Amino acid sequence: MGRGKIVIRRIDNSTSRQVTFSKRRNGLLKKAKELAILCDAEVGVMIFSSTGKLYDFASTSMKSVIDRYGKAKEELQQLANPTSDVKFWQREAAMLRQQLQNLQESHRQMMGEELSGLGVKDLQNLENQLEMSLRGIRMKKVYGTRDGDGTNRNALLANGLSIGEEPHVPVNLQLCQPQQQNYKPPTRTTNLG
Repeated sequence: MGRGKIVIRRIDNSTSRQVTFSKRRNGLLKKAKELAILCDAEVGVMIFSSTGKLYDFASTSMKSVIDRYGKAKEELQQLANPTSDVKFWQREAAMLRQQLQNLQESHRQMMGEELSGLGVKDLQNLENQLEMSLRGIRMKKVYGTRDGDGTNRNALLANGLSIGEEPHVPVNLQLCQPQQQNYKPPTRTTNLG
């Protein structure tokens, strides 16, 4: 024989209400404990009676359950909040702008512009980078310009070295202050953020 259905509404009789609260509270706390044990779940239940008395159960500690709840709630709000998406793309755009500025500065320095702010060590590093690039270009010219039969198309390279010269011999470059050039930054800028 099954139980009859009851209407879910406030119980008017205070004694019946207190008995029902006590039974259902104990049942709820028992179910929470079983759920934590059976399913290895982190469970936290807080109940305040009508008189303000606190009843609680936590599978670990109530503080850790509340902290975890707060973090999860915050993450959900950030995912649901379209402004967080905007903030992410604004940070991404700012980072890409900074990378672009760094690459442009490096490119200008490789071209011999804006060297006045560099120290001796920076200039030596730039010189080494240029020497390595030059060696790589010469190697490609030497080994990359041969015809299918193995003969070389160019007897003399643009830099004046003949093909027979040793490509591994160090090349001495000397950096000098470039002639003043009028560098004009782009007039049109795109606002990414």
